[in-house]
Amino acid sequence: MRFLSVNIFQHTNLLFIRSFMIMLLSFIAIQLNLSFSNIPSSLTTIDVDGHFSFTNNEFAAKDYGNQYQFLPLAVLHPKSVSDIAITVRHVWELGPSSELTVAARGHGHSIQGQAQAHGGVVINMESLKTPKMRFQIGDVPYVDVSGGELWINILLESLKYGLTPKSWTDYLHLTVGGTLSNAGISGQAFRHGPQISNVHQLEVVTGKGEVVTCSLQQNADLFTGVLGGLGQYGIITRARISLEPAAQMVKWIRVLYSDFSTFTRDQEQLISSEKTFDYIEGLILVNRTGLLNNWRSSFNPKDDDQDSQIKSEGRTLFCLELAKNFNPDKIIETNEEIESMLSKLNYIPSTLFMTEVSYVEFLDRVHAAEVKLQENGLWDVPHPWLNLLIPRSKIHKFADEVFGNILVDTSNGPVLVYPVNKSKWNNMTSAVLPEDNVFYLVAFLSQANPLSTGKDGLEHILSLNKRIVAFCEEARLGVKQYLPHYATQDEWRAHFGQQWETFQRRKFAYDPLAILAPGQRIFQKGVLDL
Repeated sequence: MRFLSVNIFQHTNLLFIRSFMIMLLSFIAIQLNLSFSNIPSSLTTIDVDGHFSFTNNEFAAKDYGNQYQFLPLAVLHPKSVSDIAITVRHVWELGPSSELTVAARGHGHSIQGQAQAHGGVVINMESLKTPKMRFQIGDVPYVDVSGGELWINILLESLKYGLTPKSWTDYLHLTVGGTLSNAGISGQAFRHGPQISNVHQLEVVTGKGEVVTCSLQQNADLFTGVLGGLGQYGIITRARISLEPAAQMVKWIRVLYSDFSTFTRDQEQLISSEKTFDYIEGLILVNRTGLLNNWRSSFNPKDDDQDSQIKSEGRTLFCLELAKNFNPDKIIETNEEIESMLSKLNYIPSTLFMTEVSYVEFLDRVHAAEVKLQENGLWDVPHPWLNLLIPRSKIHKFADEVFGNILVDTSNGPVLVYPVNKSKWNNMTSAVLPEDNVFYLVAFLSQANPLSTGKDGLEHILSLNKRIVAFCEEARLGVKQYLPHYATQDEWRAHFGQQWETFQRRKFAYDPLAILAPGQRIFQKGVLDL
């Protein structure tokens, strides 16, 4: 009996101890999460047409760069512009004592965590399907679209009217708001300028939660500031995009060079000519072998054999990529124009490759390569990209060092090199450009092997990027980063140069608490020093 009483006593004590430990652990857990739990409860009071999600938001902590993973507190899936405005206004009204920030996330193609908000609210812009596309047909055609719409969808809908946007990015599965917050550059930029030069009007939700319609005629300061403004002044919820008549087919051409000077001279001649191609880009082929290095430069989505003909096998070659749009009833005139234009170039004659594809196939060419990489498990890897805008007067000095010394024995992806005309850019936007009237986009589109510590590993590629940037600074080349990423505000000041005061003034005017786009790491929430 005594033995039984002891067991009951011991069992009771164990139950008490267990209950006490559970209560203690629960109390500790509550205390640790107290600051976070209060914020979701305030967000749940917001009446939106869409919905918030507070769990399973890991997708919003990732991007294409696959280097930064910052988990948000909540994700808004908006159904209306009002959802976005109400949410931003709520965060604004919480005041500077709240650490809550807001980031607009498009297709997640950022490379340095720019669309992430650690402990904040991420707005899933692809959920915003309103307003629906509305086309204006006439002498000045355009389309009104949601800021969360993908460019590929705009292309497919525009073609139903025989129209197309004028300027593109190489990859079309990106949102309108995402590319317009940067610039949007591709091989048409020499003629039409970037995408930000082909916008008539915007609707923007500012950092105060205000919905503002803006253009060059109305609220022009906000309009020009938001274009290329890295998401710092407002979230683009609607854009009016300029259109032009579309072609049905494309002659897609490639030629190779062994000499960089000849390569750049021909490119500059082409972008300055009145009669020229509709698309002009260049590729540096450094030790070009394998799918990882070829993904961006698949010559024909339907013919893999073409790629095997232009492997550089350890050599550095320079590839000029051209396209001429046409309709089938003009094929004879198109062929004559192409022959005339090619006759003025100094490429290696035996390297001329030409194919004919539909307009959609050409513009969506990188997506075809994306499918290949996904099939081989090579898409969701780190992408330590480096994009530079280099003055024409300094491009040869840059090439001598970078392609002659830094990247001589390694290549982890395509390298784009092509010139654009500065005169085609609106100089009132927030985009930062070199001083020369012609400058080159040089894009190192690297992909890292996440399991490697060698030359194809992330750390090695990042070290190469740092060497390239350091050389540009030491040699005073006047280079500007495109899709910039800096660690300190002093570096941002240097990046913007004379534009910094305007950039900072606009931030204070439209997002004075620095709520928006925290992933750019330009301003700290609640701290704006004017």
